[in-house]
Amino acid sequence: MLNIIRPGTNIDFASKRHIFLSLSVVVLIATCVLFFVRGLNYGIDFSGGAEIHLSVPKAWDIGKLRKELTAGGVEGLKVQQIGEPSANEYLVRAHGDEKSLGTVSGKVNETLQKTFSPTDFEIKRADVVGPAAGALLRKQGFLAMFYALLVILIYVAIRFDSRYAPGAIVALLHDSLIVLGVFMITQYQFDLTILAAILALIGYSNNDTIIVYDRVRETIHMHPEYSIEKAVNKAVNETLGRTIVTSLTTFMVVSSLWFFGGQVIKNFAFALMIGVIVGTYSSVFIASSVIIFITNYQKKRQAFENKKGKKRKQYNVRPEPKLH
Repeated sequence: MLNIIRPGTNIDFASKRHIFLSLSVVVLIATCVLFFVRGLNYGIDFSGGAEIHLSVPKAWDIGKLRKELTAGGVEGLKVQQIGEPSANEYLVRAHGDEKSLGTVSGKVNETLQKTFSPTDFEIKRADVVGPAAGALLRKQGFLAMFYALLVILIYVAIRFDSRYAPGAIVALLHDSLIVLGVFMITQYQFDLTILAAILALIGYSNNDTIIVYDRVRETIHMHPEYSIEKAVNKAVNETLGRTIVTSLTTFMVVSSLWFFGGQVIKNFAFALMIGVIVGTYSSVFIASSVIIFITNYQKKRQAFENKKGKKRKQYNVRPEPKLH
């Protein structure tokens, strides 16, 4: 049987948890700063606007198209080439109020007809989303992320106990925010498709975290004499091969989508690629580190209360399984 990680491997992840947590905190702070300084490049789904997919003759380049459309009265536009250069296809985006957005497609068609016959160019698609609708979609999209994290928090608390739930949520927030940070840096368009990718990554990363948590709990029951650091190290090392194989195969699939899937799903695949990498990192280094901190904190608090003669009522959300 092929083993990616040799049996008996004992990498000391727990001793380096301060380094990884500090690194993640710095990255998350930088992401928050970027949000206020640069922000996300919202697509028309979230910001409102008109988006027109068209093809023009090869004699026109992106500069010529932008110049002619601006002269034709299409204001505040952005032009982006998509697909293969030989196809000469472009996305024209414009922002404005409800009234002006409804006339963008007509202005583009009218401008091109002044130079070309109707058979020389083609408007393949025209979408219009009002600013109010875009703001509502943006609000509902981020609420969807919040509710997903809330349900996962409840699930992990029931599936394990309250010690494990914060680690899972911290890891998922970590993954989501870093993906958002990458999109702020690259200024790739952030729309409903990317939001769907982040929601998918929340589920993917949580599944990986649950695998690690299951092994941590199993190790604690089988070796009650182990410290939490030793139990986490053993659990992470035993699941490391599975984590690498799963993440690697997933990354190969989404990277294939990124390279060969075309412009339509390129950003979606890019979000998944970043998410798989960050999700693997957080399952191994972040979720497990939070468990160690919470367990040690609870032990110190219990020791302090015992010293003071206080008794705190214990709550068990779910009975611990009996392992033989």
